[in-house]
Amino acid sequence: MRTTEERRLEALYQTMYADPELRMAIYDIRQMHARDGRVKKIHVRTARAMTKGGLRLEGASGKKRIHRLFADYVERLGLNNRAKLESDARGCMMEGNLPMQWVVDQAGRVIRGVRMPTETIRPNVGENGQFADPRVAYEQWDYLKGKAIAGFALWQMTLGRLSPGNIDDMGSMGRPYLDASREVWRQLHMTEQDLVIRRRERAPMRTAHFLEGATPDELEEYRQQIEADQTQITTNFYSNRKGSVQAVQGDANLDQIADVAHLLDTFFSGAPAPKGLFGYVSDLNRDILDDLKQDFFDELDALQDTVAWVYEQGFRLDLLLRGINPDSYDFRVIFAERLTETLNQRADRGLKLQALGASRRTTWETAGLNPEEELERLEDEASADSPYPSEHEIGSAGAPTQPRVSITPGNRRKGESGTSVSN
Repeated sequence: MRTTEERRLEALYQTMYADPELRMAIYDIRQMHARDGRVKKIHVRTARAMTKGGLRLEGASGKKRIHRLFADYVERLGLNNRAKLESDARGCMMEGNLPMQWVVDQAGRVIRGVRMPTETIRPNVGENGQFADPRVAYEQWDYLKGKAIAGFALWQMTLGRLSPGNIDDMGSMGRPYLDASREVWRQLHMTEQDLVIRRRERAPMRTAHFLEGATPDELEEYRQQIEADQTQITTNFYSNRKGSVQAVQGDANLDQIADVAHLLDTFFSGAPAPKGLFGYVSDLNRDILDDLKQDFFDELDALQDTVAWVYEQGFRLDLLLRGINPDSYDFRVIFAERLTETLNQRADRGLKLQALGASRRTTWETAGLNPEEELERLEDEASADSPYPSEHEIGSAGAPTQPRVSITPGNRRKGESGTSVSN
């Protein structure tokens, strides 16, 4: 049974139509993305950082067939195209879900992964939060017709969820990344509009004209004459009666925008990275920015795991359709570059593992390299060597002498150990 009465009531409504609250949240996020460059930059830059380096198969050491099948799978689905990866990652952030429909050809191969619109997908679950019928695990809802227009078996669609209310409840959908920031964004957008209107109306300097003893007709004639000359760069005023022209300065407090700054900070507190990484760099200490970037990298790792899990399920389906049990192999699909560590830090950690006597595969994986590709390249180098090597080239081909790695504790910033390599 559902954990709460509220969730049971929501499940009852979900049997009638797709989640309307999620639909409105997605529409709001899309409008924010289209109207505000800050929101667009959050989505685009985060998706670009997530997909940097493409996909990689980790594990299955020595299983060349599995790695070859994965390379074919990536090429067939266009996952070697960064635009495809960025589109899926950006959609996962904006919609909070990544519903991927798998298209299978007559030969039993997965040939496409089509991202479906989240707001039309309805999980077909029972009161216990599990799928009522795996043959129709998901339905696509048509709001105009008020009914489901397509059904998908559990193997036909994989749903990656971003921060669902309950991961064990298959009917609990994910939420857009900026879902909780929608109200703050509305307030910020409204306040910025008020700020512009205030400057437009109160910033210009005005003049007050005094004509002593003027009749209404004379005052009106004078006003029309003065306003007709406003297009001139320099305007002079003439009068044959007692009067004066006084300047009325604009609002001197237009620089007081603490409310806008507060709303801006509140909005970016819900973003995956500090506002300094999205263009607002004033009054930001470099050391503080480095610490905040680490939080951004942690968010990226979590988002990468959510998206990569969807692609892994598609690859497992492809193996099953070929008659291969994926559970017989220890592997997982990941993004090649994990930004929690810099490239230098990863290489440094790989060298330290090498100094501890770790295997070459472990060292390469730690450094962010693909062990299978590296082994193939070493074999190519060995086969490309001359069959009659000189005395300087004698030795095992493809196996250069191992450098000597020394570790110096506390020799780097923030107490990290230093690494030096020598022959």
